[in-house]
Amino acid sequence: MLTDPGKSDAVLDHAAAIRVRNLRTMYGDREVLHDLSFDIKAGETITILGGSGSGKTTLLRSLIGLEKPAGGQIWIRGHDLCCISPTELSELRKKFGVSFQGGALFGSMTVGENVALPLHEHSRLDDSSIEVLVRIKLEEVGLSGYENFYPAQLSGGMKKRAAVARALTMDPQILFFDEPSAGLDPIIAAGIDDLILKLKRAFQMTIVIVTHELASAFRIADRMILIDKGSILAIGTPAELKANQHPRVRQFLDRVPDPENTADDSYLERLTAGLHL
Repeated sequence: MLTDPGKSDAVLDHAAAIRVRNLRTMYGDREVLHDLSFDIKAGETITILGGSGSGKTTLLRSLIGLEKPAGGQIWIRGHDLCCISPTELSELRKKFGVSFQGGALFGSMTVGENVALPLHEHSRLDDSSIEVLVRIKLEEVGLSGYENFYPAQLSGGMKKRAAVARALTMDPQILFFDEPSAGLDPIIAAGIDDLILKLKRAFQMTIVIVTHELASAFRIADRMILIDKGSILAIGTPAELKANQHPRVRQFLDRVPDPENTADDSYLERLTAGLHL
């Protein structure tokens, strides 16, 4: 089920936390996002799916203002990202929480210092108040007592949770995740899924997740956007995507290899030529 770009703006203004219309993004002379239009409702959890190089991370970077569109518009809570000043964008970003793929924790700082950083940068709270808030945020993500640990002392899953705690410090209206389960074993990844579901229930915030992990996406999403080669292939609920019979949708969901990217026997023969096992 595709979002109707022609739907009345007046109808969508109050329902959408994020609105994208005819978004185009360029890397040099190459267009990587082609005329994307969709809405994300307030309080909705939406996953952005796609293969490697499909444009999903570029879309996320566009939504948080790290990539300037070549065309089209992005509204976040009624603010047009394409037109606002750098100062206005900085203020708007205070309403975002972003958990990057690798966690992006500062290795020379403790977990507590990492989580406290946005509060030191963007609030006037005293140190004792910040310390209390850091403990609360770490408890929310299951890391109570880890304030004085360094990132190098944490497991991969714990680093992800610490990054989420930092993303939550400013009590954001919108939370963005870039590949929250990447590099984690299935059990730890399921724990991250549980954390996202917990945050969704507790805070009713809008959550946008870029991922290629199908099991996670179908478990946590209210709706899903599937991107293929920079264009939207499908938008809908998990049930609607499962029922979608478009060949490319089926290929992605059923994990069918793309023949043109599959190594053939002659390639393997060239690699092993001259080897005597």
